[in-house]
Amino acid sequence: MYKFLLARRYFVKRKSTALAVAAVALCVFMVVVVMTVMSGLVREFKEKNHRFFGDAIISSDSLVGFAHYENFLEELVEKDYVLQASPVIETVGILESQMSGSQSGMKIMGFDPARHAKVTAFEESLHYREDEPEMAFVPTYRPNQPGVVVGIDLLRSRQGKMGEYYHEPNPMHIKLNVSCFPLTARGNLARAGIGGGLVNTKAFYYSDDSHSGLVEQDGGYIYMSLDDLQALCGMDGTYPRIHSIFVKYAKGMDVETATARVKRLWDDYVANIAADAETSYEKRLAGLMDHVNVETWKQYRAAMIAPMEKEETMMTLVFLMLGFITVFIIFVVFYMMISSKSKDIGILKSMGVSSGGVLSVFLGLAGIVGTTGTAIGMAGGIALLVKVHAIEDWLFENYQWQLWDRSVYAIGEIPNQIEWQTMVFIAACSVAACLAGAAIPSMQAARRRIAEVLQVDQL
Repeated sequence: MYKFLLARRYFVKRKSTALAVAAVALCVFMVVVVMTVMSGLVREFKEKNHRFFGDAIISSDSLVGFAHYENFLEELVEKDYVLQASPVIETVGILESQMSGSQSGMKIMGFDPARHAKVTAFEESLHYREDEPEMAFVPTYRPNQPGVVVGIDLLRSRQGKMGEYYHEPNPMHIKLNVSCFPLTARGNLARAGIGGGLVNTKAFYYSDDSHSGLVEQDGGYIYMSLDDLQALCGMDGTYPRIHSIFVKYAKGMDVETATARVKRLWDDYVANIAADAETSYEKRLAGLMDHVNVETWKQYRAAMIAPMEKEETMMTLVFLMLGFITVFIIFVVFYMMISSKSKDIGILKSMGVSSGGVLSVFLGLAGIVGTTGTAIGMAGGIALLVKVHAIEDWLFENYQWQLWDRSVYAIGEIPNQIEWQTMVFIAACSVAACLAGAAIPSMQAARRRIAEVLQVDQL
């Protein structure tokens, strides 16, 4: 009992403990707030990628794509662990707007919208056709003409405090000319169009826009039907080709495990195609399948996700160094305190208190400092996270200030989802850091002998 009472007395009476508590509280506050926001941004970016690409992607690293995909699709969707799969073409082309007359390079994706909506969150990205994604490429004002869905940043700009997009009640009447460069299975430019030119051009009409939340896709992609893009790219014909297959697994399936099964299925299918190839052209088409990779969505988007994860790791290391500074502050405070408490240590030992008892007193004090500072910092951090949106609203209304400009960054609300498991880990590390900082001075106090500390010159 005396150990707790002495530790509490030192905590209340010694002003230097307030410095230690403040250091711990400030460190915990910053870690809680910054790590929650940073982790939230990384988590949201991953979720957006997952929703855009599905669970796994079977993709070719060749511009000409691969053929023989129809039978594999039928075989794939029959598996109990696969919910749906969508064949996709992704290429580059030139977009010309009849409204402005401007031309710009663009990435183009082609797919069956009804099928693709079951694999990805494509229908949720639409505005006018959100409830009927199968009609995404049908312009309401020209239902008999081919339509395209464009990335939302191509036609609209963010406005207002939260960077909202303004939409007219009905889609704008815009004619868009899309030009592509058709390739043969050899990778050569195919002669196409009137006069045997090297470019295929077709007129489309704006039908909707897509807001995926991904900067690259929203600002540089247009979407059209698979059949239209196959024709533009010269990938139709007797052996139609695609670039990738997006796969959605059944609910509850582990993505890594299911992807490994799909890869084995694909390898067996490729081996059978190669064995059945007889003519040189069939062998060439079979060879295109050697350039196909089967990856999870994380592996497929590793080039985009890895840098953000690395930034999150670097931020963790920065706060780890900040933790070392806190440990040093605790060390200095306890060293000064124990140096001034020589008489107390001598009296305790003269009363029969063991070295372990003295050690327990000061480690108990470190525990109180750590617990108090952690509680204050944690409470302050959580309170700020809970009220962060209201605070930002007030700052914007009064000073036109935001944490980041929504018209520039593709980020909505500040992430403030509190992960209690992370909070417990931060609290445990904080208390442990206090105990570590106080360990050496406390052990020195415990090893001191009565004859040394009760000498007249020491008193």
